[in-house]
Amino acid sequence: MKLHITDEAKKQLQQLQPVNHSMLRLYYDTDGCGCGVDGMPILHFTDQQTVYDEEVENDNYTVIIDDQQKLFFDESMTLEWNGQLFRLKSPKGMLNASISSTDIEKGGALVEQDE
Repeated sequence: MKLHITDEAKKQLQQLQPVNHSMLRLYYDTDGCGCGVDGMPILHFTDQQTVYDEEVENDNYTVIIDDQQKLFFDESMTLEWNGQLFRLKSPKGMLNASISSTDIEKGGALVEQDE
């Protein structure tokens, strides 16, 4: 699995990155979406890694994903910044067209798994 981050997105991420959170986590957020298959792919900064995490190929950051959540993402993805929001897309189409800076910086409602 690979995540390409555009130059514009990288600049924005650098401004948002908390000092003590060096990794980006790809996550399928189902909070408030109903069942487990209704959700939105997001990513956010974290300092927590579990035994279930795998590394996603990336040239800029350590990007991790829970092994069980990989099925919600594509093998090749791109993170873009459109001046207001981040967009996560793949060659197959848009995965999430509206990822807020707040979600990336603070992690939204994510509950980390125990090791």
